[in-house]
Amino acid sequence: MPVLTADYDYWIHLDDIAAFNDALAPLGLVPTLSPEDARKRGRYRLENHEIVDVLLGRQIPMTTGGTLVFDEVWSRRSPVEVAPGVDAQIPCLEDLVGTKRFGARPKDLEDLRFLAVLIGTKEKG
Repeated sequence: MPVLTADYDYWIHLDDIAAFNDALAPLGLVPTLSPEDARKRGRYRLENHEIVDVLLGRQIPMTTGGTLVFDEVWSRRSPVEVAPGVDAQIPCLEDLVGTKRFGARPKDLEDLRFLAVLIGTKEKG
């Protein structure tokens, strides 16, 4: 789908930092913080010619009110096969909207409008 953001965002469980970093290391992505420092800060990046923002925490408040709880979002996820035998876990559309509201950055607003149309189409069909 057409999105305006140019980076990749992941929200992972606090216990999965090392495993996530190890999984992306073959792509040349290097963490900006140690797992210990990342836990303290609540976020970090993996970088090379790409940028991967990694959010950490059991729950994250949205700027529009309310809170997304990791375990609840995880329970509603859907696997999407990105390569033979490799699944990416994708949040449901409503939770994706919530994650776009973590920071409510201006570049996310158009994505939010597109997702609202997509959700409206899904509800009609």
